[in-house]
Amino acid sequence: MFERFTRPSREAVVAAQAVAAETGATTIDSRHLLVALLAGVDATSSVGRALAAVDADPAAVAAAVRTSLATAGDLDAEALASLGIDLEAIRARADEVFGPGVLDGPAGGRPAGGNGGGRLPFSGDAKKTLELALREAIRMKSREIDDRHLMLGLLRDTRNPARTALAAVLPIEAFWTALETA
Repeated sequence: MFERFTRPSREAVVAAQAVAAETGATTIDSRHLLVALLAGVDATSSVGRALAAVDADPAAVAAAVRTSLATAGDLDAEALASLGIDLEAIRARADEVFGPGVLDGPAGGRPAGGNGGGRLPFSGDAKKTLELALREAIRMKSREIDDRHLMLGLLRDTRNPARTALAAVLPIEAFWTALETA
């Protein structure tokens, strides 16, 4: 399937690896893919034109998505606190017993890169995004998967965290319509 991606789309998928690594993630999720996709947007691309149609700046949208990535841990702490679990107390005790920063590394005690080969695996939502991008390309009778198909793939799944992050900063339905006609 990867051979059907246009060069910019392929570059976005590859760049998602770097975005995930920068954030300390152990998998590439759809938000990493979205940030990488937005980094490659220009005014002449389908996604660039659709963003302009809803008065959204790609850099500002990417910054908002990066913020959602950075605050994901805060949301976990809040959820645990609602159950009476103090995450900071657990961290302090783990540091005391096992050494400072023991919980700061990647999950599972594996080195960054997850699979030992330096590449992070795609999460379920990122895989679903790529699958839906292919379906969008087929639906639109396109021989290649471009930035528009990737973005439509992100939007198609209503449970996708990237879609949720986008919905917080731009009107999803208007953006979707603009993408369809771009």
